Amino acid sequence: MVKINSFFAVARSLNGQKNPYRALIRKEAKIGGQLFGPIPKGHRREFFCLDQRTWVWHEEWYDDAGTLKTKTTRFEVHPNKIIKVQNGEYYQVDREEAINLYQAAQLYNQRIRTEIYAQPA
Repeated sequence: MVKINSFFAVARSLNGQKNPYRALIRKEAKIGGQLFGPIPKGHRREFFCLDQRTWVWHEEWYDDAGTLKTKTTRFEVHPNKIIKVQNGEYYQVDREEAINLYQAAQLYNQRIRTEIYAQPA
């Protein structure tokens, strides 16, 4: 995870923003959304860490009829399992999906550390 001092330094740099915390989450989410390949035109994809044990994947797009579609998946990380929540339904994540989430979280943390929270020398 990101060092707390780096977080506050970046938050201070966003001081003119109405909600600096939300602005940081948006920046992180945009980077996270790019981890899984190109984002199709007209789509919005976000992946971010909400708190110490919650990850969120969110997508928005318009279907052929012009209707806005959304899909949000929340991953709750527990000491002995990961729960995936979609449309109010809870599922236990299998080993393969847990490994994929772990790898995505590692890449996400590397990218946000270097692209958002890097400390100038």
